[in-house]
Amino acid sequence: MTFIKLDSVTTTEEQTSPAPRPDWLKVRLPAGENYNRLKGLMRAKALHTVCEEARCPNIGECWGAGTATFLIMGDICTRSCAFCDIKTGRPLPLDWDEPQRVAEAVRAMNLRHVVITSVNRDERKDGGAPIFAQCIQKIRALQPGCSIEVLIPDFKGDREALQIVLDARPEILNHNVETVPRLFKAVQPQDKYEWAMATLANAKQMAPEVLTKSGIMLGLGEEVAEVTAVMQDLADRGVDILTLGQYLQPNRQKHLPVARFYHPNEFAELRERGLAMGFRWVEAGPLVRSSYRAEQQVRVLSSLYVE
Repeated sequence: MTFIKLDSVTTTEEQTSPAPRPDWLKVRLPAGENYNRLKGLMRAKALHTVCEEARCPNIGECWGAGTATFLIMGDICTRSCAFCDIKTGRPLPLDWDEPQRVAEAVRAMNLRHVVITSVNRDERKDGGAPIFAQCIQKIRALQPGCSIEVLIPDFKGDREALQIVLDARPEILNHNVETVPRLFKAVQPQDKYEWAMATLANAKQMAPEVLTKSGIMLGLGEEVAEVTAVMQDLADRGVDILTLGQYLQPNRQKHLPVARFYHPNEFAELRERGLAMGFRWVEAGPLVRSSYRAEQQVRVLSSLYVE
């Protein structure tokens, strides 16, 4: 019998074998005229989307509705998280023309809300923060009225890099904690729980008017009590928006197995707990990802957004 060690969590080969997904996790394959149009637009402008790179289960729904999450600074990450399908390696130099192309794509799609995320760029002290800032500035210039969410790396807890992004004033600053402290080294070995918490706490302190947001994946072997403890840590740091979704194994050979599938009722219970902790918005469900319903969040909560 084969065992896979996840810190102090052990799973058997029975758990690593592909199990049929529950009915609530079944989604339609992406298709349709608008989906194909957006895919063509991204390729024409040499842009990447996390929707594709991370194999998001909501890609058909979101692209069909004309929304997408842009992945900037290339498609090669300097970190090797055990849940992520983005390539790991030595990235190419930053493309300083990319923010202009992103803004042009946002205008061509006529977006009212856009999410910008990136790979980790640990070879740079600033983590690529200036590219985030320039994307925000270019989008403001070409698509006035479009609200902006940035899903940033932790920048290793560096306040100067974070300040560069916050000075451009996105409506939402998001950094996903992803999992519980006990599983951090197994799930994201180059990250630190302390960096994630410092990033979110510093953001709220440095720019109180900017909404802060974080997310947790469920199904990696955590206990519910550990999840609620992380939720409380986030609430204590003033995080406004929380997302909770089911982890889905991108590749059986490369990524951690799913320890268990959470029932929608369990997500509903965690949502109620989160609201009771003081989060202003909680999205919780099997197919929830960090960009899910982001446009609704900013329009209801953001003091920076003007219709």
